[in-house]
Amino acid sequence: MKALVKTEPGYNKMKLLEIEKPVPKDKEVLIKVIYTGICGTDIHGFKGEYDRLKTPLVLGHEFSGIVEAVGENVTEVQEGQLVTSETTFATCGECESCRNKEYNLCLNRKGLGSQVNGSFAEYVLTREESVHILDDKISLLAASITEPIACGVHASLEKAQVEKNDVAVIVGPGPIGLCLSQVLKSVEAKVIVVGITQDAERLKTAKELGADMVIDSLKEDATALIKEFTNGKGADYCFECSGAAPAIKNIFDYLKQKGTLVQMGVFAKSLNELDMNSIVQREMNVIGSRSQKPSTWHLTLELMRQGKIDAERLITKIYPLDKWEEAIEQVMAGNEIKVVLQPNKE
Repeated sequence: MKALVKTEPGYNKMKLLEIEKPVPKDKEVLIKVIYTGICGTDIHGFKGEYDRLKTPLVLGHEFSGIVEAVGENVTEVQEGQLVTSETTFATCGECESCRNKEYNLCLNRKGLGSQVNGSFAEYVLTREESVHILDDKISLLAASITEPIACGVHASLEKAQVEKNDVAVIVGPGPIGLCLSQVLKSVEAKVIVVGITQDAERLKTAKELGADMVIDSLKEDATALIKEFTNGKGADYCFECSGAAPAIKNIFDYLKQKGTLVQMGVFAKSLNELDMNSIVQREMNVIGSRSQKPSTWHLTLELMRQGKIDAERLITKIYPLDKWEEAIEQVMAGNEIKVVLQPNKE
Protein backbone atom coordinates (compact mmCIF):
# COMPACT_ATOMS: atom_id res chain seq x y z
CA MET A 1 0.00 0.00 0.00
CA LYS A 2 1.03 3.63 -0.43
CA ALA A 3 1.97 5.43 2.77
CA LEU A 4 3.51 8.78 3.66
CA VAL A 5 6.43 7.88 5.92
CA LYS A 6 8.53 10.08 8.20
CA THR A 7 11.75 8.17 7.54
CA GLU A 8 13.97 9.74 10.22
CA PRO A 9 14.09 12.69 12.65
CA GLY A 10 14.61 16.18 11.25
CA TYR A 11 12.90 18.69 9.00
CA ASN A 12 10.70 17.03 6.36
CA LYS A 13 12.37 13.60 5.93
CA MET A 14 9.05 12.44 4.45
CA LYS A 15 8.58 10.04 1.54
CA LEU A 16 5.60 8.45 -0.17
CA LEU A 17 6.55 4.78 -0.10
CA GLU A 18 5.09 1.41 -0.91
CA ILE A 19 4.89 -0.56 2.35
CA GLU A 20 3.23 -3.77 3.42
CA LYS A 21 -0.53 -3.63 3.97
CA PRO A 22 -1.30 -4.57 7.61
CA VAL A 23 -3.23 -7.71 8.48
CA PRO A 24 -5.55 -7.36 11.51
CA LYS A 25 -5.31 -9.94 14.27
CA ASP A 26 -7.02 -10.51 17.61
CA LYS A 27 -9.14 -7.37 18.27
CA GLU A 28 -7.62 -5.20 15.55
CA VAL A 29 -9.51 -3.52 12.72
CA LEU A 30 -8.10 -2.59 9.32
CA ILE A 31 -9.64 0.56 7.85
CA LYS A 32 -9.46 1.68 4.23
CA VAL A 33 -8.71 5.38 4.70
CA ILE A 34 -10.94 7.70 2.66
CA TYR A 35 -10.12 11.03 4.30
CA THR A 36 -7.40 12.02 6.76
CA GLY A 37 -6.90 15.49 8.19
CA ILE A 38 -3.55 17.21 8.60
CA CYS A 39 -3.17 18.32 12.22
CA GLY A 40 -0.88 20.89 13.80
CA THR A 41 0.87 17.99 15.52
CA ASP A 42 1.61 16.50 12.10
CA ILE A 43 3.22 19.80 11.13
CA HIS A 44 5.36 19.71 14.28
CA GLY A 45 6.34 16.20 13.20
CA PHE A 46 7.11 17.35 9.67
CA LYS A 47 9.35 20.10 11.05
CA GLY A 48 11.13 17.72 13.42
CA GLU A 49 9.78 19.53 16.51
CA TYR A 50 7.86 16.62 18.03
CA ASP A 51 10.13 14.29 19.99
CA ARG A 52 7.44 11.68 20.70
CA LEU A 53 7.58 10.32 17.15
CA LYS A 54 9.18 6.90 16.71
CA THR A 55 10.56 6.91 13.17
CA PRO A 56 10.23 5.41 10.63
CA LEU A 57 6.57 6.21 11.01
CA VAL A 58 3.41 6.90 9.03
CA LEU A 59 1.99 10.17 10.41
CA GLY A 60 -1.71 11.06 10.64
CA HIS A 61 -4.34 10.45 13.31
CA GLU A 62 -7.52 12.22 12.12
CA PHE A 63 -9.37 9.98 9.68
CA SER A 64 -12.46 8.19 8.47
CA GLY A 65 -12.94 5.24 6.20
CA ILE A 66 -14.45 1.85 5.49
CA VAL A 67 -13.73 -1.31 7.47
CA GLU A 68 -11.60 -3.51 5.21
CA ALA A 69 -10.99 -6.48 7.51
CA VAL A 70 -11.20 -7.46 11.18
CA GLY A 71 -9.23 -9.69 13.54
CA GLU A 72 -10.53 -13.06 14.72
CA ASN A 73 -11.70 -11.71 18.10
CA VAL A 74 -13.53 -8.60 16.87
CA THR A 75 -17.22 -8.83 17.84
CA GLU A 76 -18.92 -5.48 17.17
CA VAL A 77 -17.30 -4.06 14.04
CA GLN A 78 -17.99 -5.55 10.62
CA GLU A 79 -16.44 -5.29 7.18
CA GLY A 80 -17.96 -2.57 5.03
CA GLN A 81 -19.03 -0.29 7.88
CA LEU A 82 -18.28 3.44 7.68
CA VAL A 83 -16.19 4.41 10.69
CA THR A 84 -13.84 6.80 12.40
CA SER A 85 -11.40 5.95 15.16
CA GLU A 86 -9.88 7.34 18.30
CA THR A 87 -6.14 7.85 18.20
CA THR A 88 -5.29 5.33 20.92
CA PHE A 89 -3.81 2.09 19.58
CA ALA A 90 -2.54 0.52 22.81
CA THR A 91 -2.27 1.27 26.54
CA CYS A 92 -0.92 -0.53 29.58
CA GLY A 93 -4.45 -1.31 30.73
CA GLU A 94 -3.36 -1.30 34.38
CA CYS A 95 -2.67 2.27 35.53
CA GLU A 96 -5.23 4.54 37.20
CA SER A 97 -5.76 6.44 33.95
CA CYS A 98 -6.54 3.23 32.05
CA ARG A 99 -8.93 2.04 34.77
CA ASN A 100 -10.77 5.37 34.39
CA LYS A 101 -10.69 5.07 30.58
CA GLU A 102 -8.56 8.22 30.43
CA TYR A 103 -6.30 6.65 27.84
CA ASN A 104 -4.95 10.07 26.84
CA LEU A 105 -3.03 10.11 30.15
CA CYS A 106 -1.61 6.57 30.16
CA LEU A 107 2.18 6.93 30.33
CA ASN A 108 2.59 3.79 28.21
CA ARG A 109 0.03 4.79 25.59
CA LYS A 110 0.84 4.20 21.94
CA GLY A 111 -0.92 6.57 19.59
CA LEU A 112 -1.66 6.34 15.90
CA GLY A 113 0.67 8.56 13.95
CA SER A 114 3.06 9.07 16.85
CA GLN A 115 4.25 5.68 18.13
CA VAL A 116 2.57 3.35 15.62
CA ASN A 117 1.71 3.86 11.95
CA GLY A 118 -1.09 6.34 11.35
CA SER A 119 -3.56 7.35 8.68
CA PHE A 120 -1.48 9.07 5.98
CA ALA A 121 -1.80 5.84 4.05
CA GLU A 122 -4.25 3.80 2.03
CA TYR A 123 -4.95 1.62 5.08
CA VAL A 124 -4.58 2.06 8.84
CA LEU A 125 -4.71 -0.51 11.62
CA THR A 126 -6.53 0.36 14.84
CA ARG A 127 -8.13 -1.48 17.75
CA GLU A 128 -11.82 -2.35 17.98
CA GLU A 129 -12.28 -0.39 21.22
CA SER A 130 -11.23 2.80 19.43
CA VAL A 131 -13.58 2.39 16.45
CA HIS A 132 -16.84 4.35 16.15
CA ILE A 133 -19.45 3.34 13.59
CA LEU A 134 -20.87 6.41 11.88
CA ASP A 135 -24.50 7.46 12.03
CA ASP A 136 -26.13 8.01 8.63
CA LYS A 137 -26.27 11.75 9.37
CA ILE A 138 -22.46 12.02 9.61
CA SER A 139 -20.55 11.99 6.33
CA LEU A 140 -17.16 10.39 5.90
CA LEU A 141 -15.70 13.81 5.14
CA ALA A 142 -17.09 15.34 8.34
CA ALA A 143 -16.02 12.31 10.37
CA SER A 144 -12.42 12.69 9.24
CA ILE A 145 -12.04 15.64 11.64
CA THR A 146 -13.95 14.17 14.58
CA GLU A 147 -10.67 14.10 16.52
CA PRO A 148 -9.99 17.87 16.59
CA ILE A 149 -13.65 18.51 17.43
CA ALA A 150 -13.32 16.00 20.27
CA CYS A 151 -10.31 17.92 21.58
CA GLY A 152 -12.58 20.95 21.94
CA VAL A 153 -15.33 18.91 23.57
CA HIS A 154 -12.91 17.46 26.11
CA ALA A 155 -11.44 20.87 26.95
CA SER A 156 -14.69 22.79 27.23
CA LEU A 157 -17.36 20.33 28.34
CA GLU A 158 -15.36 17.75 30.31
CA LYS A 159 -12.43 19.69 31.75
CA ALA A 160 -13.85 23.22 32.06
CA GLN A 161 -17.59 22.39 32.06
CA VAL A 162 -18.63 25.60 30.30
CA GLU A 163 -22.32 26.43 30.67
CA LYS A 164 -24.92 28.65 29.01
CA ASN A 165 -24.03 32.37 29.02
CA ASP A 166 -20.47 31.81 30.26
CA VAL A 167 -18.04 34.02 28.35
CA ALA A 168 -15.22 32.12 26.69
CA VAL A 169 -12.27 33.60 24.81
CA ILE A 170 -10.53 31.45 22.20
CA VAL A 171 -6.98 32.47 21.34
CA GLY A 172 -6.03 31.09 17.95
CA PRO A 173 -8.66 30.70 15.18
CA GLY A 174 -7.02 27.64 13.63
CA PRO A 175 -8.90 24.36 13.09
CA ILE A 176 -8.89 23.51 16.81
CA GLY A 177 -10.10 26.98 17.77
CA LEU A 178 -12.85 26.99 15.15
CA CYS A 179 -13.98 23.51 16.17
CA LEU A 180 -14.03 24.63 19.79
CA SER A 181 -16.04 27.73 18.90
CA GLN A 182 -18.85 25.56 17.54
CA VAL A 183 -18.74 23.29 20.58
CA LEU A 184 -19.07 26.28 22.90
CA LYS A 185 -21.98 27.69 20.91
CA SER A 186 -23.71 24.31 21.13
CA VAL A 187 -24.13 24.96 24.89
CA GLU A 188 -25.07 28.61 24.28
CA ALA A 189 -21.91 30.15 25.70
CA LYS A 190 -20.76 33.62 24.63
CA VAL A 191 -17.70 33.21 22.39
CA ILE A 192 -14.94 35.69 21.56
CA VAL A 193 -12.27 34.57 19.09
CA VAL A 194 -8.89 36.34 19.11
CA GLY A 195 -6.43 36.11 16.24
CA ILE A 196 -3.94 38.23 14.33
CA THR A 197 -4.09 40.03 11.00
CA GLN A 198 -3.09 37.00 8.93
CA ASP A 199 -6.08 35.17 10.45
CA ALA A 200 -8.56 37.54 8.78
CA GLU A 201 -10.35 34.83 6.80
CA ARG A 202 -10.47 32.48 9.77
CA LEU A 203 -11.85 35.22 11.99
CA LYS A 204 -14.50 35.85 9.34
CA THR A 205 -15.36 32.15 9.38
CA ALA A 206 -15.58 32.19 13.19
CA LYS A 207 -18.10 35.01 12.97
CA GLU A 208 -20.11 33.17 10.31
CA LEU A 209 -20.18 30.07 12.54
CA GLY A 210 -21.69 32.02 15.41
CA ALA A 211 -18.91 33.67 17.42
CA ASP A 212 -20.26 36.69 19.28
CA MET A 213 -17.11 38.75 18.67
CA VAL A 214 -13.85 38.37 16.74
CA ILE A 215 -10.73 40.42 17.45
CA ASP A 216 -7.54 41.10 15.49
CA SER A 217 -5.14 41.58 18.39
CA LEU A 218 -2.57 43.32 16.18
CA LYS A 219 -5.05 46.02 15.17
CA GLU A 220 -7.34 46.17 18.18
CA ASP A 221 -6.96 46.24 21.96
CA ALA A 222 -8.19 42.75 22.79
CA THR A 223 -8.16 43.30 26.55
CA ALA A 224 -10.22 46.49 26.32
CA LEU A 225 -12.76 44.93 23.95
CA ILE A 226 -13.16 41.84 26.14
CA LYS A 227 -13.59 44.02 29.24
CA GLU A 228 -16.21 46.09 27.40
CA PHE A 229 -18.06 42.95 26.30
CA THR A 230 -18.10 41.64 29.88
CA ASN A 231 -18.99 44.96 31.57
CA GLY A 232 -15.49 45.35 32.93
CA LYS A 233 -15.30 41.91 34.56
CA GLY A 234 -13.35 39.79 32.09
CA ALA A 235 -14.11 36.40 30.59
CA ASP A 236 -14.95 33.28 32.58
CA TYR A 237 -12.71 31.08 30.45
CA CYS A 238 -9.86 31.47 28.02
CA PHE A 239 -8.86 28.60 25.74
CA GLU A 240 -5.33 28.94 24.37
CA CYS A 241 -5.32 27.05 21.06
CA SER A 242 -2.44 28.67 19.17
CA GLY A 243 0.61 27.14 20.81
CA ALA A 244 2.34 30.45 20.10
CA ALA A 245 4.54 31.78 22.92
CA PRO A 246 3.60 35.48 22.44
CA ALA A 247 -0.07 34.60 22.85
CA ILE A 248 0.25 33.56 26.50
CA LYS A 249 2.45 36.37 27.79
CA ASN A 250 -0.47 38.56 28.90
CA ILE A 251 -3.30 36.07 28.49
CA PHE A 252 -4.63 36.50 32.04
CA ASP A 253 -5.63 40.07 31.13
CA TYR A 254 -8.56 38.57 29.23
CA LEU A 255 -9.92 36.79 32.30
CA LYS A 256 -11.93 37.79 35.34
CA GLN A 257 -10.67 37.24 38.89
CA LYS A 258 -10.67 33.48 39.58
CA GLY A 259 -11.06 32.92 35.84
CA THR A 260 -9.81 29.78 34.12
CA LEU A 261 -7.13 29.38 31.47
CA VAL A 262 -7.38 26.12 29.54
CA GLN A 263 -4.17 25.32 27.68
CA MET A 264 -4.82 23.28 24.52
CA GLY A 265 -2.12 24.44 22.08
CA VAL A 266 1.11 22.48 21.80
CA PHE A 267 4.24 24.64 21.86
CA ALA A 268 7.40 24.13 19.83
CA LYS A 269 9.39 24.64 23.05
CA SER A 270 8.42 23.35 26.49
CA LEU A 271 9.38 26.48 28.45
CA ASN A 272 7.45 29.70 27.76
CA GLU A 273 6.78 32.90 29.71
CA LEU A 274 3.59 32.95 31.80
CA ASP A 275 2.48 35.61 34.27
CA MET A 276 2.79 33.58 37.47
CA ASN A 277 2.01 36.53 39.74
CA SER A 278 -1.46 36.86 38.23
CA ILE A 279 -2.14 33.24 39.12
CA VAL A 280 -1.43 34.04 42.77
CA GLN A 281 -2.78 37.57 43.11
CA ARG A 282 -6.01 36.98 41.18
CA GLU A 283 -6.49 33.31 42.15
CA MET A 284 -6.52 32.15 38.54
CA ASN A 285 -7.09 28.56 37.53
CA VAL A 286 -4.88 26.90 34.92
CA ILE A 287 -6.02 23.64 33.34
CA GLY A 288 -4.22 21.49 30.82
CA SER A 289 -6.33 19.63 28.27
CA ARG A 290 -4.63 16.83 26.37
CA SER A 291 -6.34 15.28 23.40
CA GLN A 292 -9.55 13.40 24.36
CA LYS A 293 -10.85 10.16 25.86
CA PRO A 294 -13.55 7.62 24.91
CA SER A 295 -16.40 9.49 26.62
CA THR A 296 -15.46 12.56 24.61
CA TRP A 297 -15.94 10.75 21.31
CA HIS A 298 -19.47 9.63 22.13
CA LEU A 299 -20.42 13.19 23.10
CA THR A 300 -18.73 14.65 20.02
CA LEU A 301 -20.39 12.29 17.55
CA GLU A 302 -23.76 13.00 19.16
CA LEU A 303 -23.26 16.76 18.68
CA MET A 304 -22.33 16.08 15.06
CA ARG A 305 -25.36 13.81 14.59
CA GLN A 306 -27.60 16.59 15.93
CA GLY A 307 -26.12 19.04 13.43
CA LYS A 308 -24.68 21.30 16.13
CA ILE A 309 -21.20 21.03 14.59
CA ASP A 310 -20.67 21.84 10.91
CA ALA A 311 -17.43 19.95 10.36
CA GLU A 312 -17.44 20.11 6.56
CA ARG A 313 -17.54 23.92 6.71
CA LEU A 314 -14.01 23.85 8.13
CA ILE A 315 -12.55 21.61 5.41
CA THR A 316 -11.38 23.99 2.71
CA LYS A 317 -9.02 21.83 0.66
CA ILE A 318 -8.78 18.13 -0.23
CA TYR A 319 -5.67 16.65 -1.85
CA PRO A 320 -4.89 13.14 -3.09
CA LEU A 321 -2.18 11.42 -1.05
CA ASP A 322 0.46 11.90 -3.76
CA LYS A 323 -0.01 15.70 -3.50
CA TRP A 324 1.02 15.65 0.16
CA GLU A 325 3.82 18.19 -0.27
CA GLU A 326 1.46 20.82 -1.63
CA ALA A 327 -1.04 20.01 1.11
CA ILE A 328 1.51 20.49 3.89
CA GLU A 329 2.75 23.72 2.28
CA GLN A 330 -0.82 25.06 2.32
CA VAL A 331 -1.23 24.16 6.00
CA MET A 332 2.05 25.84 6.97
CA ALA A 333 1.21 28.93 4.91
CA GLY A 334 -2.09 29.28 6.75
CA ASN A 335 -3.98 29.63 3.46
CA GLU A 336 -6.66 27.11 4.41
CA ILE A 337 -8.65 26.27 7.53
CA LYS A 338 -8.51 22.48 7.39
CA VAL A 339 -6.64 20.49 4.77
CA VAL A 340 -7.53 16.85 4.23
CA LEU A 341 -5.74 14.12 2.30
CA GLN A 342 -7.75 11.52 0.36
CA PRO A 343 -5.79 8.24 0.02
CA ASN A 344 -8.78 6.38 -1.51
CA LYS A 345 -11.98 7.33 -3.29
CA GLU A 346 -15.31 6.76 -1.52
